[in-house]
Amino acid sequence: MENKTALLVMDMQAGIVPRLPDATSVLNNAGKAIAAARSKNIPVIYVVVGFRQGAPEISPNNKTFSQGKVMFEGINMQEFMAVHPDVAPQEGELIVTKRRVSAFAGSDLELVLRSFGISHMVLTGIATSGVVLSTVREASDKDYQLTVLADACGDGDEEVHRVLVEKIFPRQADVLTTDEWVKA
Repeated sequence: MENKTALLVMDMQAGIVPRLPDATSVLNNAGKAIAAARSKNIPVIYVVVGFRQGAPEISPNNKTFSQGKVMFEGINMQEFMAVHPDVAPQEGELIVTKRRVSAFAGSDLELVLRSFGISHMVLTGIATSGVVLSTVREASDKDYQLTVLADACGDGDEEVHRVLVEKIFPRQADVLTTDEWVKA
């Protein structure tokens, strides 16, 4: 069976990127991965977290999102959800909206992946301890082959990022730098 690959660019959106220290490096590496994927005809799929205006999807039982629900009051959700211009999609590239941390949660990502015949996902994203970790765990349980581009992921806590890419992710994914993946 042919291994069909897709590059996922996760949570690199206007409302999230400014919260990451040294986002420039992550965006630059993600940009290199995107350019390489496009040149190899590998689908680039963008995943953003978002809610309806006022965030009615956020339950008070969800500790992660309910604490931040106040943040969503009065903001323009479309602006928050927009992919950062440094890694913006080209016409025809898909944007999948999720409602929780994992790229699969509340989205149609799995349907899209099946429709494209994808068996291998290459992951980039903000934050390593959020969308990347949750997606690695769920995708692994769904039997996808995974590659994480360590330098195209970022986290507010550098030590957490290091532990995840050096000790946790290698149990379920190949962990490479962007340059290693581009050259492969």
